[in-house]
Amino acid sequence: MPCWKEMAILLSGAGLGKSFGARPLFENLSVSISEGERTGLIGPNGSGKTTLLEILAGREAPDAGARALRKQTRLAYVPQDSLFEPEDTVGSVLTAALAGLPLEEQEKTARKETMLGRAGFETPATPAAALSGGWRKRLAIAAALITSPDVLLLDEPTNHLDLEGILWLETAILAANACLVVTHDRYFLENVATRMMEINRIYPQSAFQVAGNYSEFLERRAEFLEAQAKRQDSLETKVRREVEWLRRGPKARTGKSRARIDAAGRLIEELSEAMARKQTATAQIDFTASDRKTKRLIEAKGIGKTLAGRRLFQNLTLTLSPGVRVGLVGANGSGKTTLLKILQGEVEPDEGTIRRADRLQIVSFAQDRHAYLDPEVSLRRTLCPEGDSVMYRGRPIHVAGWAKRFLFLDEQLEMPMSRFSGGEKARAMIARLMLASADVLLLDEPTNDLDIPTLEVLEDSLLEFSGAIVLVSHDRYLLDRVSTVVIGLDGGGGETFADYSQWEASRSEQPSQKPAAKEPRQPPPEDGPKKKLAYLEQREWDGMEAKILEAEGELDTWRNEMQEAGPDAKRLTEAYERMQQSQRVVDELYGRWAELEAKVAR
Repeated sequence: MPCWKEMAILLSGAGLGKSFGARPLFENLSVSISEGERTGLIGPNGSGKTTLLEILAGREAPDAGARALRKQTRLAYVPQDSLFEPEDTVGSVLTAALAGLPLEEQEKTARKETMLGRAGFETPATPAAALSGGWRKRLAIAAALITSPDVLLLDEPTNHLDLEGILWLETAILAANACLVVTHDRYFLENVATRMMEINRIYPQSAFQVAGNYSEFLERRAEFLEAQAKRQDSLETKVRREVEWLRRGPKARTGKSRARIDAAGRLIEELSEAMARKQTATAQIDFTASDRKTKRLIEAKGIGKTLAGRRLFQNLTLTLSPGVRVGLVGANGSGKTTLLKILQGEVEPDEGTIRRADRLQIVSFAQDRHAYLDPEVSLRRTLCPEGDSVMYRGRPIHVAGWAKRFLFLDEQLEMPMSRFSGGEKARAMIARLMLASADVLLLDEPTNDLDIPTLEVLEDSLLEFSGAIVLVSHDRYLLDRVSTVVIGLDGGGGETFADYSQWEASRSEQPSQKPAAKEPRQPPPEDGPKKKLAYLEQREWDGMEAKILEAEGELDTWRNEMQEAGPDAKRLTEAYERMQQSQRVVDELYGRWAELEAKVAR
């Protein structure tokens, strides 16, 4: 008899409920983390993901339900913001993380040295305050990992990390005993998650969970929502019939009549709850392009920049024209933000020249939101510094209506920005930027903290924008979907690639084997093809050629089998039936390919 070992539950929450003021975040939510599981947690901004992590970490109490941690289970939690004391160094942070562990000093020293190497820190004496946002995030994660936790809780760990940091984190999580990660990085979820969970009010118990990675989650969620829609249609039919019966004035003198009236009431209540859950919205992002036709909006020739004695880039040449969407990639500290500031005119290059078109309109999204959003100022005054209306494309819109476009509630208008989540602050910044007409968008990590529905709307808006875009983002899927050309900063002149995937592939090649960069894709004509595929469709499109080749190979196999069957009627019949089946598969694949191609070209 085989012996099956059930994975032990290390951390759980049962029937959890939490409200923010009068607004419930989630109700009757249950979650468990077992050995060997890597759970990805997603959900709309403001749905309570961070609050759930705080409850599971034991830092906050739920309004209802209970949290349970198995005895002798070591838990580590890395919150969104990586905060350190002014006197902290890389070494002192790791030493403090080890302080409470029952280990010999020799083993603590060995762990510390190993983690310094694994995490990529050159020296333990580096002040934490001197680290970039990405390296501070890496230090916070390293401090959690060094304790060898049984359960690891991570809140938006990929924010500010460069590609190397994200790949390092993926490797670390794959080796973790069990973890729960809040992230909206779709490639990250695809690569590491063994279980997916979404918090969302559209689900009966506040959450929907699936065993599998992000693609499998999308498929199961689509099936669930389709079943929910059919259930609601059926409910509406039943309620309509019962309402008609009630209008005829049934006499409730019999037990049967009273039971039917009670049942009708329950059906109406169930339908009301289902309809309330179904009411969802996404932010309406639509940047205003000036529709300027100038061919050279910004032209940089042979520019270079050195900071603190370190060469960021040199001899870099770049021309921004309408329709060009540049993705800037490179390690933290490679000069991506500095290059954006040079293009905007905030910083001068050490060498080379920058030319900007006359009366050029530039709209920029800064990575440091604190510099643009005063934490003490209300949402109302953040969106509309004076008066009660904003001007959007030449017409006034009341600030309350403008705020609703970005999913803010009326009661939030007077709240200070310090009380909003990271995703809500990002939406507020986008709401401000959309008021200005632009020839060029300079976007520095605009995706940090945004939920996936908002990310998808942002992607579509950038694809529709007719001006030029320079985009810095750690979101690999967004870069792949939006960029017409990718420039990799590596201390030199910035090598050009057709897309993000080609740049990533080039980094794994030896210098001697490194292929020449392809010509960048030209921007689409005004009414030309734009990429319009959703995540699952894009993955399907990427693998379509391989599927067709495989299906055609199978078709050829059965064709050959028919020829070899000779007079054997049974063998010939079976081969013919299989050939027909294979032909249908090939035809379906070609039909689906045509559907996706039509979407891309639409």
